Amino acid sequence: MKKIYRILAACVLGLTLTSCDDFLDYTPTAVVDEDKAFSDPEGMVTSAYAMLGDCWFSYPFNLFPYGDITSDDCLKGGSGPNDTGYHAMDIWTTLTSTTPGEMDELWYHLYCAVSRCNRALLSLERNGESKLGAETTRQRVAEVKFLRGHFYYKLLTVFRKIPWIDERVEDDGTQESVRNDQYTYEELFGKIISDFKVAYDVLPVKEPGQDGRANKVAAAAYLAKCYLNLAWGNGYEAGTGVDHINTNYMDSVVIYTDEVVNSDYGYLEDYGDIFLPEYKNSKESVFAVQCSDYEDDHTTYGRANWSVMLNGCWGMWSCGWDFHKPSQNLVNAFKTKDGLPMFDNYNDSVDYPINGQPTAQKWDPRLFHTVGMPSFPYKYEKEYTQTMANSRDATDYGYYTSLKEVPQRSKGETFNDSWQAFATNDYVIRYTDVMLMRAEALIELGRLSEARVIINDIRRRAANSVNKHIEYAADQCQIAEYPVSPYFDNKENARKCLRWERRLEMAMENGRFFDLRRWGVASQTLNAYFASEQNSTYSFFDHNGNVMEGAPVSYDENGNVTSAREQHYGQYYRDAHFTAGKNEFFPIPYNQLFYIPGLYTQNQNYD
Repeated sequence: MKKIYRILAACVLGLTLTSCDDFLDYTPTAVVDEDKAFSDPEGMVTSAYAMLGDCWFSYPFNLFPYGDITSDDCLKGGSGPNDTGYHAMDIWTTLTSTTPGEMDELWYHLYCAVSRCNRALLSLERNGESKLGAETTRQRVAEVKFLRGHFYYKLLTVFRKIPWIDERVEDDGTQESVRNDQYTYEELFGKIISDFKVAYDVLPVKEPGQDGRANKVAAAAYLAKCYLNLAWGNGYEAGTGVDHINTNYMDSVVIYTDEVVNSDYGYLEDYGDIFLPEYKNSKESVFAVQCSDYEDDHTTYGRANWSVMLNGCWGMWSCGWDFHKPSQNLVNAFKTKDGLPMFDNYNDSVDYPINGQPTAQKWDPRLFHTVGMPSFPYKYEKEYTQTMANSRDATDYGYYTSLKEVPQRSKGETFNDSWQAFATNDYVIRYTDVMLMRAEALIELGRLSEARVIINDIRRRAANSVNKHIEYAADQCQIAEYPVSPYFDNKENARKCLRWERRLEMAMENGRFFDLRRWGVASQTLNAYFASEQNSTYSFFDHNGNVMEGAPVSYDENGNVTSAREQHYGQYYRDAHFTAGKNEFFPIPYNQLFYIPGLYTQNQNYD
């Protein structure tokens, strides 16, 4: 009797190459009978949906190590460079196909998700109409193709050269003969687009009580995202950037974002609310991975967000592993002068606000919603004020902490038995993200005034996001809307405004590196960042000369400070360098590359 088990382009993690044949010949126990499973198409669809949140800190489906740690927005964090294999992504120079197993785990588990989708499609093909009826079957097929497009989008975003394994390959059992260079980058995007188009053509708009289910608007947003990536080029800097823009693809971005603009989705009124669990399925959320607290779903631990379990602040939570540490460069980017960004000199000096001590330097309000800083309330709660003691390894990673992915401390953890995890949804696409994609396309199509309206709408929301949550920082905030001149009187200036706005609005939301790659500016941006960030410092004294709470200082018998007066950090970036023509994509993991020797080829310039 046939049994369900996964035969993907991977060995089970931890198995040696010599054990692969044994694994493939093994008939597993405690599995569901295949015929019985395929006779339940609704259950198979649910199984495919379940894979959305079936992740872990070593294979986070939100891709925070790949999209943020790799960028100028943040440092890895943790207890030091050897804590996880993500240090290689922080500095790039040591990233290889044999970098410790996180990349291999990500590849494997994303293909497990693809396999669930393919099996659901086969179940719907064989038993859908008889069990569900024609119309429901048609809709479920569209939903599953949306899910498959979602997982393949992540695979293509990270690894570029990927095998396309669909339901026909699954049915034939020919997974082990599918090459990863069978299709070009553009052709692979075309296949993903095809899946999303099925979803777009068939699915209804969001229905009440269907949070987390694929719908027409979410498919439109994902189509816009795909076309935006294609519009800039092939992903490698030599073939990417303003000289390679495909205006037809940019037109498609506008067409599909029209669907989102004309929907019931919209800007949530306060920026801070977007990242609180009680607003997780608000009008801002176009598509998100659903998470829950055990009190909500009456399970032992709830459906936790395991992707971000490392990212709680040290000493603030039961564990708090202190990964995903915002950079000084990111903090500096929030500086404003007369309410507008300091484009050309934002990073000339190391600056940061201190609670209750305003200076002449003002800040975009979104800083206080994005970055936890010593002396400020942690996630708006004064009884949990962050201090300099809330950093696990300040020598390497400094004193900032990430706020968006965590709930307020008073709400507690969903899971806190040796690891902590939270009930925060993982945004896949939120409304403001879509509007920024639309503004980006409008600028490249020469429709600058329309883009300016979008960007100013977003800035207006930021300006109105002070009194509810961050009133303690009101005297330190200043933000203004862009006038036409000189900011939107030509494409170059408008492009700079858009890119700055995208960085601030979407900071620490796992996509900064992918933005830099799309625009063809990753090497110049990151290598400049490595040169400056290694000079980062944080003073042990506030603006009034008082020792900051939690500062690691020592005193002599007269009460005078005898230790250093500031912390230097980020110096490991001396070993960092981004190589254009190589590092735009990640290497195919060694276990995958040599599972069946000769089947897969490596991405360019990796060994």
